[in-house]
Amino acid sequence: MTPWMTTHVRVLGVAVVLLSVLLIVAGAAAQGPGGAAPGGAKPPAASPTPTPEQLIEPAGFTYMPEGRRDPFVSLVGRGGTAAGGGVGPRPVGLAGLAVGEVTLRGTMRGREGFVGVLQGADQKTYIVRAGDRLFDGTIRAISQNDMVIVQQVNDPLSLEKQREVRKMLRQVEAN
Repeated sequence: MTPWMTTHVRVLGVAVVLLSVLLIVAGAAAQGPGGAAPGGAKPPAASPTPTPEQLIEPAGFTYMPEGRRDPFVSLVGRGGTAAGGGVGPRPVGLAGLAVGEVTLRGTMRGREGFVGVLQGADQKTYIVRAGDRLFDGTIRAISQNDMVIVQQVNDPLSLEKQREVRKMLRQVEAN
């Protein structure tokens, strides 16, 4: 806080305290001596405190987003699949495995190029070629020591919609 703001906050606090004291004194003077109101009338009864139902917003309130998302709706679990489909059970087999759930266990040289041997989170082994699809990506290339997968990024806040993930055959240990 700046010194200017600190001074004004203090002045405002003093003003609120003085106003409260004046209201209390004015209320006591209006009641007269002995606590009775002038003319022998009883002081008005305090209004009852509102119930929680009365504090809730009036019926018929609607949120007007005007191009913004509803801040009261959870962002968790709202997205569809990375391939653009709806939310639901994953397909069986290789098409149901995400890029982060597979490990490159081997490569073999075939007639049309290299073939990869993947192990999935389900502990099954899959033979893959360039162009095969995973749940959230497509295998772009397979070489002797690695495999490149183009992963579809399913993050509404990310500027990039695809990224390359490289799965290495032998992980190099850092010493």
